[in-house]
Amino acid sequence: MADGPALPAGAVDLMREEWFLGVSIATSLAFLVFREDLFSRLSDPLWFTVVFAWLFTVVLGSALSVVRHADHLAERLKEPYGTLILTLAITSIEVMAISAVMIHGENNPTLARDTLFAVVMIILNGMVGLSLLLGAWRRPEQQHNLQGANAYLGVIVPLATLSLVMPTFLSDPDGQHPSAPRQLILGTLSVGLYATFLFLQAGRHQGYFTDGSNRREPPGEAALPQAPVWPHALMLFAYMGPVVFLVEQLARPIDYIIETLRAPTAFGGVVMAVLVATPEAISAVRASIANNLQRSINIFLGSVLSTIGLTVPAMLVISRLYGHPVTLGLEHGDLVMLLLTLAVSIITFASGRTHLMQGAVHLVLFLAYVLLIFQQ
Repeated sequence: MADGPALPAGAVDLMREEWFLGVSIATSLAFLVFREDLFSRLSDPLWFTVVFAWLFTVVLGSALSVVRHADHLAERLKEPYGTLILTLAITSIEVMAISAVMIHGENNPTLARDTLFAVVMIILNGMVGLSLLLGAWRRPEQQHNLQGANAYLGVIVPLATLSLVMPTFLSDPDGQHPSAPRQLILGTLSVGLYATFLFLQAGRHQGYFTDGSNRREPPGEAALPQAPVWPHALMLFAYMGPVVFLVEQLARPIDYIIETLRAPTAFGGVVMAVLVATPEAISAVRASIANNLQRSINIFLGSVLSTIGLTVPAMLVISRLYGHPVTLGLEHGDLVMLLLTLAVSIITFASGRTHLMQGAVHLVLFLAYVLLIFQQ
């Protein structure tokens, strides 16, 4: 009996490397066809756990694949373009996830705020602390471009203050929900500052975001051949497609926990933040361990900047279109934690050198944030 035609070696390698895309597509088809059947038994704790874990794992795996291809693009395009692609791709996933939960479920005005705050805490404390600690484990210090870190923080601090601090002290008839004029002003400022930063990053000041003093390890590694860019760009968008659909499905079990089981409203924000921050955290920690701290800084500071600069305007637009009010101002301990984190971050990156103690401080702040969640 004659064997069928053999697949080309390149196709076999592609299937082995991108097998998770098949999982993502199959999951999307399953929830597209059997959506009501799958969600009809959420009251069963075991079934709820299976559905939630299934969706969360597939969305997270797809996001990790997006990061993998973004890293390949970063190697080809060099900084700052590679990191810019990574942060914009992950931020778009975040915007889609928050939008899905806001539109699908009952009104949850603090979801966008809780997600933004969780992302800032996870990245500026958890991710930064872990990257600096592991990066400095085998070496006394690591160096980075001081001008680049200052450029990031010079935009992050005012954006975070205007978005998450100022609304707390502005009283409206409806409480902390920004009025239409304030939404317009805040959205315009956020987009304007972020666009100005992109002009600086991709234009005349590209050198601020590179640092030739850090050498990747091992130093004797041969240069990789320059493969074409388009396959990785194509696969990046291929993984993004199912994510758009699956984050909408993930909104259903998240809403069930918040609305039916009366879980804290911050739960939805923490889940979204973990979903968004984990892929970038892995990439940033790997870069720091390889003694490429500059790329780590570009990832985590760029992620915080794009999260605030793009997510806030997007949420304000969705709020106006769908009539879901948003509350942006932080209160009580959360407000103190944000201001403390911003202050410590400025100190950490003020000298152009980092060491193990700074990583430990950021991890302690992250631990404090986690403990505060359970005290609310």
